[in-house]
Amino acid sequence: MIIYNQRTDITQSYNVHVEFHPLPGEELSSGVPQSSLEFLSNSAKILSSSNGLILCRATGENEVKLFITNPATQSWLPIPTPGEYKQNGTSIGAVDLKIVLECDDKDDYMVYLFYDNLVDWSSSNLDCKVYHSNEGVWKSKQERFFTGSRKLKFDMPVHHRGAVHFISDCFPSWNKKSPYFRPYIMSYNFESGNSRMLRVPKEARKGSHDLTCDMGIFKWGKATDPNQSICLVRLRKHVFTIWTLTHYETSEWRRVLKIRVKAMVKDHPIIRVKGYAVLNGDLLVFATEKKVYGCGLKDMRIQEICDHEFDFNVLRFTSYKDTLRTFGTGAGTLPLSLHTCGTRAGTLPLPSHKQFW
Repeated sequence: MIIYNQRTDITQSYNVHVEFHPLPGEELSSGVPQSSLEFLSNSAKILSSSNGLILCRATGENEVKLFITNPATQSWLPIPTPGEYKQNGTSIGAVDLKIVLECDDKDDYMVYLFYDNLVDWSSSNLDCKVYHSNEGVWKSKQERFFTGSRKLKFDMPVHHRGAVHFISDCFPSWNKKSPYFRPYIMSYNFESGNSRMLRVPKEARKGSHDLTCDMGIFKWGKATDPNQSICLVRLRKHVFTIWTLTHYETSEWRRVLKIRVKAMVKDHPIIRVKGYAVLNGDLLVFATEKKVYGCGLKDMRIQEICDHEFDFNVLRFTSYKDTLRTFGTGAGTLPLSLHTCGTRAGTLPLPSHKQFW
């Protein structure tokens, strides 16, 4: 797994620190070279990860430059900047990209971008573009993505049944008559273009407006499991509650865990949980002030995974497996020598697909 945190300033969002740690049972993994982690810390913002590849945005510049990298092989490849982010005379360095990377088990990958329509920016609909590695161009989807009236968390997508799913925030809403008064999950089907709302469990909706409440969705089940689904994690008042989606069409859920943080970490003072995720389909991973712990959601085994060196209050986890997979012709080697001295990078030298940027 990769752990990172991000800082946003007036011009852009960027990683401050990136660490790699193997999960229990993966200790023999070859891991990620430290020089790759320093490059990601100094020169990139991590946007999405899938099957050993990471989608990033180059930092140190006032324009959107996207690239895909395999940190294990220290290779990278730029992808074209969508036309919507090539606006002359407009500072878009701080733009919040709603973007998702999806890789299959072969060498193919796709990138999905959701963005506001400049003509109708105040609506609850987002335009969608798709970039396929085999075609090398962005193509617009005719159907827009309806998001509802809440803000969606685009940094934790879940692909399931041919659609990508996002959960909304839990921020208090004053319109009790609105169908979006409580948190919800919204999906977008890439083939049909249909948007659909899934209800979260009634138990999860109760108390969701509490300022300590936070929710996230993750993949449930191993990649080889034909019964893969979605799991919902709620952290409220230092208590984790986790449900799995058992019936997709009717939004039926089953609770699999409810436990206090202090019951899992008895020997260490807990100030707050800095971040959490469900990785490998059945492992709850969470970070406290200085350590990362795991709780198996099937065997309920609790164990300390590692120490971490983050001082920031919010940490992010992304699943990552080291692999030798490639991502097409034109890939170059990460310019590591320019970004391992501890200073934030400026303009990056480009691989052979220079025309994309």
